[in-house]
Amino acid sequence: MSNLHVPNVEQLRVVDLHAFYGESHILHGIDLHVRRGELITLLGRNGSGRSTTLRALMNMVGRRTGSIMINGRETVGMAAHLIPRLGVGYCPEERGIFASLTVEENLLLPPLVRSDGMSLDEIYDMFPNLYERRFSQGTRLSGGEQQMLAMARILRTGANLLLLDEITEGLAPVIVQKLAQVLIKLKNKGLTIVLVEQNFRFAAPLADRHYLMDHGQIVEEISAAELDAKQGLLQSCLGV
Repeated sequence: MSNLHVPNVEQLRVVDLHAFYGESHILHGIDLHVRRGELITLLGRNGSGRSTTLRALMNMVGRRTGSIMINGRETVGMAAHLIPRLGVGYCPEERGIFASLTVEENLLLPPLVRSDGMSLDEIYDMFPNLYERRFSQGTRLSGGEQQMLAMARILRTGANLLLLDEITEGLAPVIVQKLAQVLIKLKNKGLTIVLVEQNFRFAAPLADRHYLMDHGQIVEEISAAELDAKQGLLQSCLGV
């Protein structure tokens, strides 16, 4: 997984993205960009369209229009099952692990859709808890361990653009701290991360930039350096 970190190379560009579930128009012209090796967050209250944005990037909505360029490829017309082959890994809020299988079986199951997936040794080095629990069934894992396993599974596929949805929700502070350390390690490896997160205190020190969403639109882009100056806006939009 070397040579991923090429500064200022755009890995994701979204222009005028609209998304629909049936007749419901959820996203109203999203514009955002993410450079390789960046970590950006989508911030907003529940119902603001953050999770739908991730699902739209994966073509998991009813219909979408606009432009989504991933590694220079237009993907709006691309079938959902082809998108992971571009190096995109999606970790949904419900995690999606196989509860009846052990940790190691879960990790051996994903196909290596790309040649640069992390080895088991690399995964266990990054997630020592999973090494300790490698023969435990998914049902016997804590919520934090299940979240680590869900992230580890997408790293096994060779994904280098990670779409992570509410990974800290309901987890103990000590586990949240471990996840923060994992995200820093992944960022240092040059991976690109789009993080949907309610826990602003978790996200703020990690992110290069924040996109603030409301009613299916991006209302503000805030760099890490601007956070202090924009506290009033963040409090009014997020209640932080």
